[in-house]
Amino acid sequence: MILEALGSAVLGLILAWAAAHRLAHRLPARPLVVATGVAGALFGDFVTHTALGPGTSLLSLLGAAVVSVASLSLLLRPAARLRRRSAPA
Repeated sequence: MILEALGSAVLGLILAWAAAHRLAHRLPARPLVVATGVAGALFGDFVTHTALGPGTSLLSLLGAAVVSVASLSLLLRPAARLRRRSAPA
């Protein structure tokens, strides 16, 4: 179980690094992104492991990845280029 938690934390770290590298202009400070990715992965692993029980390591890692990506997506800001409509005359 310790290795499963460590694996999910590493998975969250990798996903957070990838998001920070790819979407740096749309995310807040890098430490917040890394902490959110790791915390989301650990929480996702905990929820999946609790729901499915022991012996489902790959599914637990999949649940960790899903919750980590969902948590990271909540940090995204809108793109800088927003079209503004002109006021009707």
